[in-house]
Amino acid sequence: MPTYDYACSSCGDFEYFQKITDEPLKTCPKCGGEVKRLISKNTNIIFKGPGFYVTDSRKPDYLSKSKAEAGQNESGKKETKAS
Repeated sequence: MPTYDYACSSCGDFEYFQKITDEPLKTCPKCGGEVKRLISKNTNIIFKGPGFYVTDSRKPDYLSKSKAEAGQNESGKKETKAS
């Protein structure tokens, strides 16, 4: 659920978790004062919890390229097997 920022005329700013489909608050849940919903400053998406990895959005050809590069040593030269 998204977090919305509100400003209460009595007790100041606070954050409130609610569904996107819920109506904005009209009264403060703490003191009952009049509230105004603020425009959020944070526009970035923050992924929290397990299951979000850099590899989730990689292209399918990444695996084949990484296997090809795995045959290279740290200096970038191909390793060869001695006969």
